[in-house]
Amino acid sequence: MTTGTGTQAAPSSNWLRQFTGLLSSDLNQQPGEFGLGQVPARLKPDAIASSVCGFCSTGCSLDIHLRDNEPVNLTPSIDYPVNLGMACPKGWEALTPLSADDRATTPLLFNPRTNVREPVDWDHAMQVFALRFKAIQHRFGRESVAWLGTGQIPTEELAFLGALGKFGMGIRHGDSNTRQCMATSAVAYKQSFGFDAPPYTYADFEDSDAIVLIGSNLAIAHPILWQRVLQNKNRPEIIVVDPRKTETAMAATKHYAIKPKSDLVLFYGLARLLIDSGSINRPFIDAHTSGFDSFAAHVHQFSLDRVAEETGLTGEQVRGFAESIQRNRAVSFWWTMGINQGHESTRTAQAIIALALMTGNIGRPGTGANSITGQCNAMGSRLFSNTSALLGGRDFSEPTHRREVAEILGIPFERIPKTNSLAYDQILDAIDEGTIRGLWIVATNTAHSWIHQERARKLLCKLDFLVVQDMYHSTETAQLAHLSLPAAGWGEKEGTFINSERRIGVCRKVKTAPGHALSDFNIFRLASHYWGCADLFARWTSPSAAFEILKQLSRGRPCDFSGIQNYGHLECSGGIQWPLPDSTVETAGQSSSKPAQSLSYTRRERRLFADGKFFTPDGRALFLFATPQPMPEKPDSEFPFLLLTGRGSSAQWHTQTRTSKSAVLRKLYPQKLYAEIHPLDAKRLGIGPKDSLTLTSRRGSATARAFITPTVNQGEVFLPLHYESTNCLTYPAFDPHSRQPSYKACAVAISKANP
Repeated sequence: MTTGTGTQAAPSSNWLRQFTGLLSSDLNQQPGEFGLGQVPARLKPDAIASSVCGFCSTGCSLDIHLRDNEPVNLTPSIDYPVNLGMACPKGWEALTPLSADDRATTPLLFNPRTNVREPVDWDHAMQVFALRFKAIQHRFGRESVAWLGTGQIPTEELAFLGALGKFGMGIRHGDSNTRQCMATSAVAYKQSFGFDAPPYTYADFEDSDAIVLIGSNLAIAHPILWQRVLQNKNRPEIIVVDPRKTETAMAATKHYAIKPKSDLVLFYGLARLLIDSGSINRPFIDAHTSGFDSFAAHVHQFSLDRVAEETGLTGEQVRGFAESIQRNRAVSFWWTMGINQGHESTRTAQAIIALALMTGNIGRPGTGANSITGQCNAMGSRLFSNTSALLGGRDFSEPTHRREVAEILGIPFERIPKTNSLAYDQILDAIDEGTIRGLWIVATNTAHSWIHQERARKLLCKLDFLVVQDMYHSTETAQLAHLSLPAAGWGEKEGTFINSERRIGVCRKVKTAPGHALSDFNIFRLASHYWGCADLFARWTSPSAAFEILKQLSRGRPCDFSGIQNYGHLECSGGIQWPLPDSTVETAGQSSSKPAQSLSYTRRERRLFADGKFFTPDGRALFLFATPQPMPEKPDSEFPFLLLTGRGSSAQWHTQTRTSKSAVLRKLYPQKLYAEIHPLDAKRLGIGPKDSLTLTSRRGSATARAFITPTVNQGEVFLPLHYESTNCLTYPAFDPHSRQPSYKACAVAISKANP
């Protein structure tokens, strides 16, 4: 292997002994040997292990039933404060993907002579890993290697990857696939509140008098949260803003089917109506916010007539929407990808935040400007992946923040970059330009999920060296790799996830990974040794040890969870929402500086900003706004339809890498891509039910089966995001503040496919 200067050095015999022990500890550790502090070190036969689900951001707890230390079944945890005994189809089938035939079980190295990927042992794989990446850096500079991470692995692993990449391997540019789903919300909260701080708790679904769901098909994307809505005893107004008449819209009190990407105009128009009618909370605005008068002057231009024309709603509908906000005591605003994935998404999210602030709907039960996260650990990624923010939500450009991290981690101050990384799309652009030539992809499927898929695949093929670390050797991205590293999945390792409501929960190991697959954590340990920087990460011996480091990194930050004692504390408490500083232990709803006598009584719900204090320097939330911009690619005579994308079924997940492994889940959704098209459009084009269609954009084409339905408007067509060919069509537009892709709108043409 090579050292940091590019010279070669063989692993010492001492390291080889450590290497053997490392593999043995991961491959041979029995399920139940969790090392979770207060949790018994080994489960008894026929025991139950509770673990936070590894699919979406809801963060449900599942009880995994073990027989002779092998998982045989699971049921939803009855008393966990998130799911309260409920589970969606994905949760019920969470164990099935672990037994798939296409699991990656050994490292695979591409042999250019045979044109195939051949099995190698870990020693060979990691020698090549270090040699190839160091050679690229030696020839083209440190910034010629980058990584792309995920929101699908535990926080401890995310932090280790980020610290290893930036402080150990000298890689400045690394980003996460949470750029695809949550970058907008993170930036919107940082700019408006001073920190990436979703203010709510799931109990707010049950306490609201009015629930406004914007660009969110909650019943499908987050079905357990929809069940929480249905448990609301206030008989709330449920208002859905969405171009499609989704399953959630069908069950709503009101559905506003706006023109795609006209949200910003709508919210500015609502703000003007509320201001003009005096339906604002002026005492709250004056005491706790900045910039309202400028915001009010900006929204004055959005008259009722203008809003109606640009959104496609009637003036009566817009006025009725404003009246719903005005007359209800507790209004909560919720958004997901329909907002986040847009060309002006950050300012749109901040327009929603503005509506909450100006009406005082924040910090109280049943209120809030509330972003619902996508992946199981997107919040962990946002705070601790060391990509868009320095560990703990700090800033790379702030010297005091860099010094804090250096002191906590015990690393040289100069190893921490002074500037932020390139964003995901900019990393791909740098590959195109030839300035990035080596890429390490961890637990994400770029070749399927990235916008304008054809270009993404060409760029991955252009790399001098591509390493893909994943559970499966069969993903579209793994198939392009020069080196594939087999990783353990959920249920085969331990760690913590942070869900949408900021709740930290434990995921537990209940099964041994197949073959020679290792946890991502131990792969990172291997990488640090072969790179020659293991001394920097001597304290990172296990996920539980890393959790103690994360507690120190969180101390004094808005996300402070230094008061969590260990994994056992989390399990006994039903997960814990940050913040929980170590100076305060909350029991039975009251704060106390005394040690907790019974961890099981820790208060389960914790919302932010009840005191009206935000994380900005002056403690005030900011009103931020901008002039609405036109959609980057509008329909025209050549491509007359507007393509919408979104979730298709609660039984599907992202690129179907895991959900497709379950025969049960495959029965719950169509096996082939389908296109929702309005009956009048279908009639005009001579399209019948289940006809084969060709959808074409300026970037590619896809074949889909026609599903004729009035749930989409004329001139629009909907494709589920889970199928491979959907992103052959999407247009690569990006929000200028968050760099999040705009997946939800592009121009396409539709024709009947040849029989």
